[in-house]
Amino acid sequence: MNDMTIRRPIQWASAQASDVGTVRHINEDAVLSLPDLNLWTVADGMGGHDAGSVASQMIVELMSQLAPSDTLDQFVCAIEERLHQANDQLLRHSRVNLNGRIIGSTVVSLIIKGRVGIALWAGDSRLYRYRHGQLSALTRDHSHVEELLQQGLISEEEMENHPESNVITRAVGTCDELFIDITSFDVQFGDIFVLCSDGLYNALSDAEIIEQLNTNNLDETVDGLINSSLKNNASDNVSVIAVKGVQGSIV
Repeated sequence: MNDMTIRRPIQWASAQASDVGTVRHINEDAVLSLPDLNLWTVADGMGGHDAGSVASQMIVELMSQLAPSDTLDQFVCAIEERLHQANDQLLRHSRVNLNGRIIGSTVVSLIIKGRVGIALWAGDSRLYRYRHGQLSALTRDHSHVEELLQQGLISEEEMENHPESNVITRAVGTCDELFIDITSFDVQFGDIFVLCSDGLYNALSDAEIIEQLNTNNLDETVDGLINSSLKNNASDNVSVIAVKGVQGSIV
């Protein structure tokens, strides 16, 4: 590797799409891409009767108001503050307008600064990284079956058809105190990150996701992921953001 390669920054191209799926009548997912900030978010609302869409839209609207920060730590803190703000507003909306009925949303966000990526999430919306032909989940679901798996009480094969496979243990708007998980990782040229709601990974195997990630065009990749999930009768809303690292101009 020569000096010119080291100094060449990574730019991040992205594409996104969201679909109601083959069963639901309302799309309660919301997606947000802010490439100028290197910030991407998928929120999967829950609550029914349009309540879930209120929750997910509130999250992306608050995130869309973010301004650039001088440091990565400051930006992470700003995102956390917006998610806690959404949590408080949703709890208040539930009490005032919905007689206390639960309204909430899972969320996963990706931010990139330099050669560092950060994921923030609550619930079972996921972030994957595709690198050198390998697909890796960078987030761990906040779900009942994931807890059972970590405790060694069920196998990965048993997770899929478990009667409580749809029970999540954490989301924005469901509890007075919101806990957000955060993880950091390196980023490289050619990395593809996939943010998605559970409608995608419940409809597609890892191999089927990888098949679509091997295309060169991000719009085609996202369309392929959505269309493949629909062909597999996606039973939930399906939302995807694909983010790829490409070479930028020399500094």
